[in-house]
Amino acid sequence: MIENNGNLHYGADQIQVLEGLEPVRKRPGMYIGSTGERGLHQLVYEVVDNSIDEALAGYCDTINVIINENNSIVISDNGRGIPIEKNKKTGKSTLETVLTVLHAGGKFDNDAYKVSGGLHGVGVSCVNALSDYLIAEVNWDGKAYRQRYERGITKTDIEYLGETDKRGTTITFLPDSTIFDDVDFNYTTIRHRMRELAFLNKGIKIILEDKRSGAKDFFHYEGGIKEFVQYLNNKKDFLHDEIIYSEGEKDKVIVEIALQYTDSYTENIYSFVNNINTIEGGTHLIGFKTALTRVVNDYAKKNNLIKENDVAITGEDIREGITAILSIKIPNPQFEGQTKTKLGNSEVRGIVDSITGEALYTYCEENPKLAKTVIEKTLRSARAREAARKARDLARRKNVLESMSLPGKLADCSEKDPDLCEIYLVEGNSAGGSAKEGRDRRTQAILPLRGKILNVEKARLDRILNSEEIKNMITAFGCGIGDDFNIEKLRYGKIIIMTDADVDGAHIRTLLLTFFYRYMPELIRNGHIYAAQPPLYRIKKGKFEQYVYSDKELNKVLEEIGRDNKVEIQRYKGLGEMDPHQLWDTTMNPKDRILLKIEENNAIDADETFTILMGDKVAPRREFIEENAKYVKNLDI
Repeated sequence: MIENNGNLHYGADQIQVLEGLEPVRKRPGMYIGSTGERGLHQLVYEVVDNSIDEALAGYCDTINVIINENNSIVISDNGRGIPIEKNKKTGKSTLETVLTVLHAGGKFDNDAYKVSGGLHGVGVSCVNALSDYLIAEVNWDGKAYRQRYERGITKTDIEYLGETDKRGTTITFLPDSTIFDDVDFNYTTIRHRMRELAFLNKGIKIILEDKRSGAKDFFHYEGGIKEFVQYLNNKKDFLHDEIIYSEGEKDKVIVEIALQYTDSYTENIYSFVNNINTIEGGTHLIGFKTALTRVVNDYAKKNNLIKENDVAITGEDIREGITAILSIKIPNPQFEGQTKTKLGNSEVRGIVDSITGEALYTYCEENPKLAKTVIEKTLRSARAREAARKARDLARRKNVLESMSLPGKLADCSEKDPDLCEIYLVEGNSAGGSAKEGRDRRTQAILPLRGKILNVEKARLDRILNSEEIKNMITAFGCGIGDDFNIEKLRYGKIIIMTDADVDGAHIRTLLLTFFYRYMPELIRNGHIYAAQPPLYRIKKGKFEQYVYSDKELNKVLEEIGRDNKVEIQRYKGLGEMDPHQLWDTTMNPKDRILLKIEENNAIDADETFTILMGDKVAPRREFIEENAKYVKNLDI
């Protein structure tokens, strides 16, 4: 025992030994990422992953997911069922072992599962620990069984229910409301993942049902990731109808690739390992990109499609407009990176390079017209990139703010620590002037924007970098753009979009978000982009004065102070209507302001949304507006 300050002591009695599933309940974030919305939905995915593993092993073809009215979840499959027989190591049944012992399961035995999914790999035992109750029903070897657990603790013996001709496992659980911030499941979030899993595992049927609303979806794609690419491009114009597809296996690594070129100026490559979206890439993605660059260059040179005086084409040029899905299945994936979604297996790079490279070159040889079309697009991209080189240099120069004059534009802050600095992108010079006067000059920088910035969805990088407003932003941020982007050089920890609460303000905000998402996505993924929330109303009655941010809040305040002729209600349509003091009090003071953090919850749906809203096709945009018009509030026309 060691005495400390005469009051505290630290010894054997203070060392906690957590048994069973206690560690999960003590530190749930370590096992499922968080106790917020993402962690809640991870419970569903962990159970579904078990069923998917049965499908990958060839024993299951149908999975049912039901959200009950009380937010309990029922997940059933027609796989082999969790065994009931006694486990030699634990002395318990295999069912109870899987549900009450961390890291217990067939996934750790390559004889049971050659490949298994699941990002966290903690399985159903973690779900059990974090559930108010969990009921497991198993059809095993012609017999039906059931067992109940509460907060990870076994509450009943295994109950024999009789003989059955069914097979598979059904897990019913209700998340523990004392663990999670909210136990209300989001149907759309679950639907996104179930659809993704159905694409990645061709032939599997996933039925999703929400008994709270009556919503129901059926996902079944015999074409697998080919249909995935088709789905991703259904709102875009593509250069060729046929989707290029290849599948191969080497050293127990299964590689699937599907791709199609569109007429857009951005690349969309989504990579997966054992059904996990590897958003940080990894060795498999490097292997694919290397193969693609080599094949296009080799084919172009062999067939004299590139002239001697042409600009050298790069991987970035070759990937312009591509939509691709890369899916690999591997027995023992090694994940790394900040979110554990980056593949680190060194041997995979060469395997993917070899399999995809051979397939892509063969495809080019057999489809010379398509190959020529892609190479022509690549050359246009290369020429535009070269034309944009000088504009790119602007963002790379040292001391660029000192060397470039930005009169009347950037009002910088005095603090130099990026973590303490924030920059407001303000709509219009009027609001910009008020913001400059009302700000905290030590930590808050102001960059007024004149009108609407260029729609980057419809422009190449050379044109984008010639836009004055975009150049000013790149210069101010200091982190570069595209391949030159370096987040470590970012000068502000928070980039805050501050626009009017009207149609034009919403349009400007969408244009800015499109720019960030397409050309500086790391700013969104690392939590640097925010939207300011200016008040909608100012309520005044005698000495009483209050700003409110929604109609619901307005009605609540009016009920409290009484609705009569003495109440003055001012509806703010623009930031310019507020003087510097009001703008500081309502929108810029860190103690009282409301900031909305911009997050990318689903990259695939984000890409589709920006394509619909800012792309060339009118019909999908009209359809989107018609479907979502009912959700619009405070619309000013």
